Amino acid sequence: MTKLRFAPSPTGYLHVGNARTALVNFLAARQLGARLLLRLDDTDTERGRPEYEQALYDDLRWLGLDWDEFARQSDRLARYAEVAEILKASGRLYPCFENEDELAAKRAALVKRKLPPVYDRAALSLTADQRAAAEAGGKRPYWRFKLSEGAAGWLDLVLGDKRIRLGTVSDPVLIRADGSPLYTFTSVVDDVDFGITHIIRGEDHVSNTAVQIDLFQAISNAAPPRFAHLPLISGGEGEKLSKRIGSISLKSLRKDGIEPAAITAYLARLGTNKDPAPLPLTDLIAAFSLNDFGRSPPRFDARQLLTLNAKFLHALDFEAVRDRLPPGATAEFWAAIRGNLELLTEARAWFEVVYGAFPAPDLGAEAAILPAALASLPPEPWDAATWKTWTAALGTATGAKGRALFHPLRLALTGETQGPEMAALLPLIGRDRVVARLRGFGV
Repeated sequence: MTKLRFAPSPTGYLHVGNARTALVNFLAARQLGARLLLRLDDTDTERGRPEYEQALYDDLRWLGLDWDEFARQSDRLARYAEVAEILKASGRLYPCFENEDELAAKRAALVKRKLPPVYDRAALSLTADQRAAAEAGGKRPYWRFKLSEGAAGWLDLVLGDKRIRLGTVSDPVLIRADGSPLYTFTSVVDDVDFGITHIIRGEDHVSNTAVQIDLFQAISNAAPPRFAHLPLISGGEGEKLSKRIGSISLKSLRKDGIEPAAITAYLARLGTNKDPAPLPLTDLIAAFSLNDFGRSPPRFDARQLLTLNAKFLHALDFEAVRDRLPPGATAEFWAAIRGNLELLTEARAWFEVVYGAFPAPDLGAEAAILPAALASLPPEPWDAATWKTWTAALGTATGAKGRALFHPLRLALTGETQGPEMAALLPLIGRDRVVARLRGFGV
């Protein structure tokens, strides 16, 4: 059975880089008819927070993403300990006692000699008596995995042929001195146990992959998973996105009024040879292919996301947004303003324009047309034709036309120089408010 996984850590709010990884795994799984595991990598108890975990679930569901299985690493500590004992018995997991200062000195000496700062495996030379003496002296061992000779290679589904000589990599630490397992180890054990066949993740994990393939082969007779590494998204200035600084988090995008469908439509095509389009998840699944992704880091373009968001908003009917509009907003109000929105949060400002009060703007000489505007104001009831009727009568009375006719009226009635069609806004504002706003200029 084909199975993929998304494995976040609850150490910060989900940002667009991680959301893209989750989305691509979801699209690939659904397109392949595969199962998707959501695995919570929650062994970092110092930085993990319950609120981050809950926010993760909320954000994924908000995007419309679901999963078929769930697991958390904190529930599997006994299993990691079991596998660690197997690796110790086979000689692949060995104890080390150097402290960080000693390791730093070794690395500095190698760099000075222009050699790769790779761990020298000195701990493998310790005798049983030396190990016992170290522990008797208060040192607690941490455990490294002895890498194989040669190289580890794979055909990456995005980056192509990859091959890393294991001799250029330090034997990785799998178990800390306090007995807690590290990501490199727990991730592989989980991938083996849960039968993961495809791993799609960020390009920052490429250096881990060779090590994890070697570890996978040490604890399983099955073939390693297929790997796909997505080039990392950069920010507007080319900087790496990081959830630890809250860079472009889903929480902030939601607060700003970005539609979840706009985010999924944008991220699904980011870094591919296809332009973003306002497509629902069903269409994104049908069109999905890892072959579309390029090898260059894509840049997050907030303007492009806003443009896509506007397209989604313009297509939404009133019932889809009713609960997120200001109380009292009607279908007519939504129909009047939606074509002018980039963010749904902007609807509140237009609600105030229509139904609220605002200081009279400075019209200067343009205010001279307002007495005639008030005098020619039609009686109610008003409809979509009222604006044309009113401005035609005003133009005849004053000889004004074009900007000289329309600009002072829009500014006087809305406080804005541009916006939704006045033909739609005028009936919503109503005659009483129009009269009050015109008289606010001393008319």
